[in-house]
Formats: sequence, C-alpha cells, structure tokens
Amino acid sequence: MRFGRISKAVGLAAAAALALSACATQGGGGNSTPEPSAKTGGTVTVAEVNGFTSFNPGTADNNVDINGRIGYATHSNFIYIDNKLNIVKNDKFGTYEKTSDDPLTVKYTIKEGVKWSDGAQVSAADMILSWASGSAYYDSDATTYFTTAADTSGLNLTDFPEIGDDGRTITLKYSKPFADWELAFGTAGNGGIDVPAHVVAKQAGLADADALVDLLKSIPRGAASGDAATLKKVADSWNTGFDAASLPADSSLYLSNGPFIVKDMVADQSMTLVRNKDYNWGPIPNIDEVVVRYIGEAPAQVQALKNGEADIIAPQASADTLEQLKALPGVSVQTDKQLSYDHLDLNFSGVFAEQDVRTAFMLTVPRKDIVDKIVKKLDPEATPLDSQLFVPAQASYDETVKSNGSSDYSDVNIDKAKSLLAGKTPEVRIMYNKDNPNRVDAFSLIRESAEKAGFKIVDAGLPKDQWSKALGDGSYDASIFGWINSGVGVTGVPQIFKTGAGSNFNTFSSPEADKLMDELIGTTDKAKQDELQVKIDELIWKSSYGLPLFQLIGVDAYSDKVTGVQYMPNLTGVWWNMWEWSVK
Repeated sequence: MRFGRISKAVGLAAAAALALSACATQGGGGNSTPEPSAKTGGTVTVAEVNGFTSFNPGTADNNVDINGRIGYATHSNFIYIDNKLNIVKNDKFGTYEKTSDDPLTVKYTIKEGVKWSDGAQVSAADMILSWASGSAYYDSDATTYFTTAADTSGLNLTDFPEIGDDGRTITLKYSKPFADWELAFGTAGNGGIDVPAHVVAKQAGLADADALVDLLKSIPRGAASGDAATLKKVADSWNTGFDAASLPADSSLYLSNGPFIVKDMVADQSMTLVRNKDYNWGPIPNIDEVVVRYIGEAPAQVQALKNGEADIIAPQASADTLEQLKALPGVSVQTDKQLSYDHLDLNFSGVFAEQDVRTAFMLTVPRKDIVDKIVKKLDPEATPLDSQLFVPAQASYDETVKSNGSSDYSDVNIDKAKSLLAGKTPEVRIMYNKDNPNRVDAFSLIRESAEKAGFKIVDAGLPKDQWSKALGDGSYDASIFGWINSGVGVTGVPQIFKTGAGSNFNTFSSPEADKLMDELIGTTDKAKQDELQVKIDELIWKSSYGLPLFQLIGVDAYSDKVTGVQYMPNLTGVWWNMWEWSVK
C-alpha cells in the first residue's frame, strides 16, 4: 500500500535506485532506535508549503505531502525508510515474517501494549481495515468502495486474511508473487495503519472493531452478496470521515498511535503536535512539541526562519531563495535532488479526447524555458526531464530516452502544432496550485506559447488547500503538479498509470501497459523491473499522455536552535527522523 504522494513539488513513480548527490549538511544515521538524550523537551516550529486537509492521507483526494507527514509524526508502523532509502524494521511496534514463498505468505503481529491514544490496543482489526481499504477486494466493475490513492493489484488476495487468536496477528496469503510484499502496510502516514478500525466501526453504526471485522469477513470478494449498504458506510467513513481543516470536536477522528498527538489546529494557518507520553514502541522523540505553520511562498518561509517564527523550512525554492538562506547567520542549508518531478498531465477526455490535439498541445510546451526560469539557477546542469519513470541518476534513464519518443518534444514546434489542429482553436483549462510561485511561472510560460498555436488557455488555478482535491474531478483539461515517492518499491507505477488506478487522474489507459505493470509488480529482479519500466515509459509517451517537466531540487534550512535535522529526498522530507530533533 505504499504510494507516491502529491506534494508541494509533488515525485517519482519508480525511483528506488536514485543516487544522491552531495548535499550541504547531509547526515547518515537513522538505523537505530535512540533513547531520549539529555537535551529533551522544547518546541520546534516547521513550515510546510501546503495546508493540512485530512487525518487519512491514504485517500486519492488527500494524498498530499503535509497530510502524510503529520500522519508519520502521529503514527507508527512495522517499518520506516531512512535517508539512505533503506527499509528499517521497527520491532518495538511489531514483527512480520515471510512464512512461505509458494504461495507467498506473510504473518504480521503487533506487539501487546501498542495503543491508540484513547487507550485501545492497535489490533488485527486495524490491519484488516488497512488491507481492505488498499486492496480493492470488494470492488466490482460497477462499484468502487474505498477511494484509495494506492495501487491495489498487489494486495488483491484471493482469500480473506487469516486472523490470529491473539487479536493482534494476521496472515496474508498471496495468490501470485508480489515484488513489494515487504511494503504491504507501507510506513506511518504512507499507506500504513493510520485509521483506527473501532472509530470507523462506530461511524458506520457498528458496535465495535470486532463487528467491523465480522462484516468484512462476511462479504465475499467483489461484494457479490452480503451487507453492501453497511460496507458502503464503512468505506464512506474511511474516504471522507477523517477530513478536517480545523480540530474536530470528536477527538476520535485524530487518534494517534505514534510519537506525537495533535493538540490544536487553526484552519489555513497552523497545527500543534505534542508528545504522546504513552509511546514507547518506536524511536522516541527528544522534543515535547512541534508547531506546523502553513506558509506557501518561499520568501515568506525565509522571513519566518530569519525572524525566529520557524526553525525548519523546506520551501519551493529558487536560486534567490538559496542565496537568501545562505546569507542568514545561524542557519544551515541542505540541498540535493529530490525523488520528485513536476509534470503536465492531459485529460483523455473533453478537449483532449483526440490524440492529435494532445500532441499539438505538447508541442507548444516550452520545457527548456521552464527549466531555465525555475530550476537552472539552482542546478546549472538541469535539463528537461525526458522520462515519466526514471531520473537521470538512474542507469536506465539514458536507455529509455533513446527509445521512448521524448525527443519529439525537445523543442517547441508551433508550426507542427498548428498543422495538427487544422484551424481548430481548442479551449484548455489548466489547473495548478496558484499559491506556488513555480507553478504560476510554469503556467504562464505554457499559456504564452500555446496561444501562439491557436489554443485558448483558461486559468483554472486553485488555492493551496483546494487544488489536490480537484484532481480527477473533470473541472479542468490539463494539470501541472508533481509526484514524490518513498524511494522503495515499484507499485507507484501502476498506482499512477494503470487503468482505473486511484491516482490515475487523467484516465490514461493502455491494455499493453497494464499487462506490463502486472508483470512488474510480480518480479523482484531489478534488471527485469527496469526492462519492463522502459517498455511502459515508451507506451506512455506514445499515447501523448503529457510531459514531465523537471526533477525537483530540494532545499531545507534550519536554525542553530535545533539539531538532528537530516536531508531526505523522498516524500517524508526532514520529518523522517523527527525523533532526533533537539532544541539547544
């Protein structure tokens, strides 16, 4: 259930092999479970670009970086990913064991005493709900129950999971090989055990978590029979019941099973997290409180750091931002390439239902100008990204670029675009985060160029707390956003590109690519995975899907008030080791 996440830049569908380049103050560590140091207590203030929208970051609508980061800080899991992109087991939370290769069988056990913040044991029921919401087990051609952002094909088992007598164990028996089996329950805030079953049961009118399990167990695959009405109530609770921009009156909607608990929220402004005093089943934080401030624009983040109103920032940076940060006394700056890329996606409906119109629009996109304006000063070697699945640091990038057809869009070709349009002047609504200066610049450059070919461009930009929920809703024709990935596994590919997938917002569909993606998630051979992805990449380009724009450069900065901040290229960002943060 690991998935790529929409973010401020919002990364990469298959970047496990991305090599990190040198960064200013990059740390290592993260493989241990540290005990509290002598310097405990205090508050750290973190600035985030996007506004918080939901305590369930696993839905397609709320698959946004900040939701996942808050989920990471307030939840725990069997594993986490360190900043070397290693899977680190958290045996204090629970254990998992592969008991058979044929059929692939994995047993999960949560430790006794691991609790939700209302005192309830984290249980097999919570794992069953996590599996049910991420597997599409109950879906049919006519009905989708859980609107998960994740790819569901790997977890779509033939049989319902086996539940242990202790109430803390489940066993998954796979009907076919699954490359990412070790990531089945994701990480905290990223497809993990983030939603309490006993709360969902209550919202659906059931007595308790056991009743929820009984319901799920009684309904067969595809919901061919059984109480589908109550199943829909369960799914509706999971889909939208945990959405919130301000602190819910019902505290059960923001329960924690991790190091921090949400204490306060101010809509569109901030959130406050406090230490979970009962938490001892994972890395234990040094600090007592984290204040999260939502600050969209990079200059405002820099000013907040300068004024002491933020201790850690990760702005959508420009070269000017980097220069300003380096000039601040008492500030450390970390910069490196991220596991993320910005891209332009075209809907396969409406004005772009015809491939010639999609192709014509792609021919007008000034990718070199976009890179020059947004990225070049941060990375003088930056060029337009020519793959949907790889970045230049990966060995297969050069191979895929030779054959995927990206060379057709190396330069703007207005004349060819006009020829394909044959006198038509299509109206194109472009949706993007209008509070993100880089996205504003990209939109402006695309509009100016596309209008030369006859396109009529409508600004469909939305505020930072609204644009992600609009993805896939039919209110626009093209979108500028990005993906950021955990850096491990391959299920991010079908999550975004497979027919009907939860994060396939533009309804791209290729039976040939679907077949290759099914093969991809069933193989653990890295060379074979790369070979399959090269073929998938070519099919995506041949469909006139849209255009990757550029790989993002990450910039983090923190004041000398705090220690323990380490750069992370994936979707967790600097939060990955928040337990090591200390206040001087």
